Amino acid sequence: MQFVPLFILRNMENYIIILLCIAAFLAGFVDAIVGGGGLIQTPVAMILLPNLAVASVIGSLKIPSFSGTALAAQQYLKKVKMNWKLLSIMVVVAFASAFLGSNLLTKVHNDFMKPLLLVVLTLIAIYTFAKKDFGNHQAKEHTPKRQLLLAVIMSICIGFYDGFIGPGTGSFLVLAFVTVLGFDFLHASANAKMVNLATNFGSICLFVLKGKIIWAIAIPMAVCNAVGGWVGAKLAIKKGNGFIRIFFLIVVIGTLIRFGYDVFFK
Repeated sequence: MQFVPLFILRNMENYIIILLCIAAFLAGFVDAIVGGGGLIQTPVAMILLPNLAVASVIGSLKIPSFSGTALAAQQYLKKVKMNWKLLSIMVVVAFASAFLGSNLLTKVHNDFMKPLLLVVLTLIAIYTFAKKDFGNHQAKEHTPKRQLLLAVIMSICIGFYDGFIGPGTGSFLVLAFVTVLGFDFLHASANAKMVNLATNFGSICLFVLKGKIIWAIAIPMAVCNAVGGWVGAKLAIKKGNGFIRIFFLIVVIGTLIRFGYDVFFK
């Protein structure tokens, strides 16, 4: 088992942890309303922690991601009837796929991962801003076997992506549940949260075994992410998505520009 060198934690300024917590709060805030919170949290962490391995940064971010998703999933479980037979299979497959994806991440060098992350985050940002409202029920006459096959394929692909990179996973899952399996928006969102919990947990297990999680920043970020999600859900009721999407756009574009500068010019 490997651990993050202690001198890195000792030399970490308090303002860095504060900025990371602000990013986690904003990520939870916008994720509760329009999704895509990882587009804020991930590049900010990469900018503030340039000397750490990408695996340590991504691994630490899985803790706040898990806390925010768990809070949302709890709310859905109170209101939505779940297909537990199908969901249990998806959860197991997604957990294993995320575990493998995160294992691959620990073997990839920063010089490769940082430019790749910039490209992926930019594409996810474009998708997030361009996507139209979706979620009307799409009746699909899948046989039980076909539905199970599609669900397993979804879990493998998206689970591996979440373990390897991560941002946008929640949105991808909702989109897949709606367009591939024909779920309505409410049931798609509820099931997506449960599968996303499994992918986050799979990654966390791998990163814990590898000693990649920096708990000194992961735990306070987790608290801030959860608080941000609670505040975001409350504000969404009053302000609506339009206001938040504009705010989200400004923050993400600025963050990606700075991240791009760090990747190509530093």
